[in-house]
Amino acid sequence: MKTRSTLLGLFLWMALVCVIGNAQEKEKPVFITMTTLHRSLDGKAKDWKATEQEYFDKVISKNDLIIGSELLTHYYTNDNTEVVAVSVYKNWEDIEKADAINDDLIKKAWPDEKARKAFFDKYNSYYTPMHSDEIYQSLTSIGEKAYKDQTKKPMIVYIRKSELSMKGNGKNAKEFNEKITFNDPYIKAYYPFRHSWGSNSTDFMEAFFYDSLADMEKSNEKIDELIKSTWPNEKDSNAFFDELDKSFTGKHSDNIYRNIPSLSK
Repeated sequence: MKTRSTLLGLFLWMALVCVIGNAQEKEKPVFITMTTLHRSLDGKAKDWKATEQEYFDKVISKNDLIIGSELLTHYYTNDNTEVVAVSVYKNWEDIEKADAINDDLIKKAWPDEKARKAFFDKYNSYYTPMHSDEIYQSLTSIGEKAYKDQTKKPMIVYIRKSELSMKGNGKNAKEFNEKITFNDPYIKAYYPFRHSWGSNSTDFMEAFFYDSLADMEKSNEKIDELIKSTWPNEKDSNAFFDELDKSFTGKHSDNIYRNIPSLSK
């Protein structure tokens, strides 16, 4: 029987929010698993969502070691079949422990082996066999803006993946967040995290939560406004961002997803 546990390998995944980080602790960094799954286009969206909801209600929501969870769906990405499962854990050890708890919860939720197999056969039919796994660690050193409100409306989740220069120089990320990111009213939540285990050690990820795509556009204008008011002197502004840019190669990618509030933890 192939359950989501086996699909994720070591973990179900540290994921999104949480909302990625509804449950992140400020004192210590947390670990985040992100598993990119791919929807089979044969199944109906409402049936897929109902099946995910049942799994969430009976398993994920009851696993106390998963302190945050999100299921992110394609909005503006290069693959409309993408579904990103995000799970958040207090520490590395809890990733594997949570997987074992999931197995126990699955057996309790579907005690009849035949019924259990039928459910996961249906569950797996909504996805192709292809998936990828990554584990990240939150960057509490540069700050985060935790999501505080509760909403039944799907949120826009913009994930920017930057490439770290890995040269050990560059600073100002914390100052930028304190003066700009955290003063932007359109950014409802912000979570930075970097590679811990996976295919690319240079990955630096930032997750931004917005109420709407229109607010995301307004946010860009607000950030420009805040930058100009914070560093009105062009020479000071150039010096600040030249130093900030040393942390990165300049290469980045952008992906926009939507979350499903009823599948958020």
